Amino acid sequence: MTFTITHNDPGTSARAGLLETGHGTIESPFFMPVGTAGAVKALHIKQLREDVKAQIMLSNTYHLYLRPGADIVSAAGGIHRFNGWSKPVLTDSGGYQVYSLADMRKFKEDGVVFQSHIDGSKHTFTPESAIDIQRALGADIIMAFDECTPYPCDYDYATKSMKRTHRWLKRCISRFGETACPHGYTQSLFPIVQGSVYKELREQSAGFIASCGAEGNAIGGLSVGEPAPVMYEMTEAVTRILPADMPRYLMGVGTPANILESIALGVDMFDCVIPTRNGRNGMLFTRQGILNIKNEKWRDDFSPLDPEGEIFTDTEYSRAFLRHLFISKEMLAAMIATTHNLGFYMWLMRESRKQIREGNFRSWKEKMVVQLMQRL
Repeated sequence: MTFTITHNDPGTSARAGLLETGHGTIESPFFMPVGTAGAVKALHIKQLREDVKAQIMLSNTYHLYLRPGADIVSAAGGIHRFNGWSKPVLTDSGGYQVYSLADMRKFKEDGVVFQSHIDGSKHTFTPESAIDIQRALGADIIMAFDECTPYPCDYDYATKSMKRTHRWLKRCISRFGETACPHGYTQSLFPIVQGSVYKELREQSAGFIASCGAEGNAIGGLSVGEPAPVMYEMTEAVTRILPADMPRYLMGVGTPANILESIALGVDMFDCVIPTRNGRNGMLFTRQGILNIKNEKWRDDFSPLDPEGEIFTDTEYSRAFLRHLFISKEMLAAMIATTHNLGFYMWLMRESRKQIREGNFRSWKEKMVVQLMQRL
């Protein structure tokens, strides 16, 4: 994998670049639609490629490990052949999903013992097994196994958790170096910065992660309930330390405003369930702001979903029609809304790259942050 920065915005730390992987080149900054079980909910792979125009997708190690099993995906030739997505894929390590199980898991020095949310069966993830599973799944970018701290969390716990994440990282790097992708192409391992909302810990963790010399680095443990200004403060502290010539990935973020503010801080990669989950529940993102398509006010509004924006689907639907589908509980409603929202996020990233290249990102960002988050 190689990363080349092509443009730097003069007014912020935003940058545009190219990330080359074994399954194609990605223009950065970019957003990764979340395909939890190997596919984005309510969306065909063809739509993700042709209508949404996504460059890369994210899948979840935890979910694919439990069902259908890493052995099945590997037997198919890896995730790309299993689901028919020929572009790059990133898999998380399962650390966040295990963290979210709360009372169904127990942390130990060796790893995490947890119960499946599907059938209650017991399993163990270790740094070594997380690497082995992701090797078998065959994603282009794989993540180190980490411990994601909750918010709020006291300083002592955050410190112990961060140090354990660092010890686990050493084991991940060792296992990664001892193994190879069984599907005939290279994979890249990204470490993850932790430290909760304590700047001192974040800086310590970023320094340790930077010293590992990975091909890219991630910022984890944010967007878990802390106020947005705190998230930006932690992100800025970390991006000042992580290598400038490697891609930076802010995990689980976020709203359009979150993404634009984080791009300005030097982040290159994002993922979040917001556009898909909110879309399935009737919340649409447009260039004018956010609208709840189920509201009565859209009952006889025959204008397009985003009158001033690009057409984010192969057919432009009216607000009245989409509202009708939601009220009627038609499956097509979730499909249209998901395609629209992901299309909007792809437009947001394309426009961000354009503004960075033209040197106008700061002024454009300040206007768009206010505009995109207003309720219609």
